[in-house]
Amino acid sequence: MRLNPRPGAIADGPAIHWLGQAGFWIDTGAHRLLIDPYLSDSLARKYAGKRFDHRRMMPVPVTPEALPRPDIVLITHAHTDHMDPDTLGPLHRRFPDLPFVVPAARVEAARERIGENASLIAVNADDEPEPLPGLTLRVLPAAHEMFERDEKGQHVFLGYAFASGGARIAHSGDTIPYPGLAERFRDFGTDILLLPVNGRDAERRDAGIPGNLTLDEAITVTTAAAARYLVPHHFGMFAFNTLDPATIDAAAAASRDPIILRPEIGMAMDLQKD
Repeated sequence: MRLNPRPGAIADGPAIHWLGQAGFWIDTGAHRLLIDPYLSDSLARKYAGKRFDHRRMMPVPVTPEALPRPDIVLITHAHTDHMDPDTLGPLHRRFPDLPFVVPAARVEAARERIGENASLIAVNADDEPEPLPGLTLRVLPAAHEMFERDEKGQHVFLGYAFASGGARIAHSGDTIPYPGLAERFRDFGTDILLLPVNGRDAERRDAGIPGNLTLDEAITVTTAAAARYLVPHHFGMFAFNTLDPATIDAAAAASRDPIILRPEIGMAMDLQKD
């Protein structure tokens, strides 16, 4: 599987589209998956006037009302920039039968934000549900600075690896490195890794904002996983929690294995078979 970047709009065929932050629209040619879409200004309203005000650095690329119908939505955890009521609620109202895969540890939050009657598929780490014919899905644990579990021992933070239409892709969710992370991706035969690169520091941690992989760590994980492509994300949305895109571009210019592709709003990364 090869990725070929080009200008392009959503619904142009098999491709990966970045929606900002950790959000992706992925059309494999067999399924259309939507992951962690944040397509509103709900956090800017919530934190207006606060120290970390959450004003968007980029425009909303497509409104929930204009988004095409996906086949399934994957939600990695309940932070609002991943489980956004102002994005997911409108999607549910437009497509009442649309399935949402959500952490079992946060299923009540999902019902509150998406809809009481939403079609929720509650999962935990290491589950392998079969939500759609021809879609192989493996649920992974994620360590958003740490592993967190609910009172039932279910993981609060998740990632997803999936195979569809010849593509084998993994979205780690928000995570830092942990023993076995790269091995999980490698065991799945992942070709394309979608990893956060905004890093972490004490100031944000003390303010209750857990961090993620650094870019160097994401490259190390991708190399150890033997994945061909790294698509960095979780940058460019909030000024207090980002990474300079030039840093990603410099790493991409210096690397051929893995191939690093910095996503851009309005760019399609075509999924092409070798």
